[in-house]
Amino acid sequence: MAVSVALAVLLGAGIGQASAAAVAYVTSETNGVGVIDLDQMTLKKTIALGKDGPRGLSLTADGSKLLVANKTGDLSVIDTSTDKVITRVKIGKNPEFVRVHRGFAYVTYEPGESGPPPQALAANQGAQGAQGAGKPEGKPEAEAGGAPGKGGGHDDDDDANGPPAEVAIVDLKTMKVVRSVKSGHETEGVEFSPDGRELLVTNEGDDTVSVYRTGTGKLVRTVKMDKGSRPRGIKASPDHKQYVVTLENTNKFVVLDAATLKTLKTVDTKMGPYGVAFDPEGKHLLVAAARDKTLQVFDAKTYEHVADAPVGQRCWHFSFTPDGSKLLMACGRSNAVFVLDAKTYQTVGQIGDLPLAWGIVTSPPSQGSIESR
Repeated sequence: MAVSVALAVLLGAGIGQASAAAVAYVTSETNGVGVIDLDQMTLKKTIALGKDGPRGLSLTADGSKLLVANKTGDLSVIDTSTDKVITRVKIGKNPEFVRVHRGFAYVTYEPGESGPPPQALAANQGAQGAQGAGKPEGKPEAEAGGAPGKGGGHDDDDDANGPPAEVAIVDLKTMKVVRSVKSGHETEGVEFSPDGRELLVTNEGDDTVSVYRTGTGKLVRTVKMDKGSRPRGIKASPDHKQYVVTLENTNKFVVLDAATLKTLKTVDTKMGPYGVAFDPEGKHLLVAAARDKTLQVFDAKTYEHVADAPVGQRCWHFSFTPDGSKLLMACGRSNAVFVLDAKTYQTVGQIGDLPLAWGIVTSPPSQGSIESR
């Protein structure tokens, strides 16, 4: 009897896992979070968030919760089994980029009166957490080019003359902000070192990359990029030896040595490179040249240019599907997700009704410009 019961439980668990459909979550700045059925490649539903202006998003390690940064100043915590908002975490003005790492969420935001209350920060001094930096980056009208250092088409969130951005660190067990760390101006990208000990952020307004200790938030070092280059995306290479940083206003990406952070190579791109990721096999590097409406493909070892694929307007972030067969690009000014074949990088479809699509992640997790498997 005991064996039969155990077998039934195991079979039931297997059936449950098999029936869990792969989905993608897409933030739409004026329409909540779209849920895409990846088997049918259709918009399954939309999770309403009012007029919150959702941008950055990230899933917890077990996929049970989706964290979404809202322009209204908080983080929506969504139960992925019900697609319901179960709580909201107060962050501060214009929270934007979200990354989950080792039990904590790192959320970039602008300082100000709407930031985490002083008592919350005081209570954090003894809390264990990881650290980072950041400042918003989702510029709804960032489509046209601009002069270096002027932010080409960015919205009012960006103010290089204002106080620096900060990163709120949220304990995922308590859903409380346990620490907030000052960063550079207009922090755009967030990445972690392979050993998890350091957090790297790109500061668009400062033209720098900053490195922090994840345990203490202590600034380790700051690396200067070319003046007016506006670094945005950052991604670690599959072999953990390098970082790639996209420079939006000088139309390049740089390859940094992971140990020394010295520039190893500078590569030209088309206009407005932002989102960057390596493919699941580690053979190609992909760069979203948003202002040129192009996805660019480079060799992941030599960084030689391989191919270009035309896409939609303001395609900032993208993700492979969990099976690696398709690539999904959130194209904000096309109000859609473009679906590309992952072998040919040619567009095979579009999923509409996603106004000002900003970012995209999948469950199960896959390689992309926001998350990395």
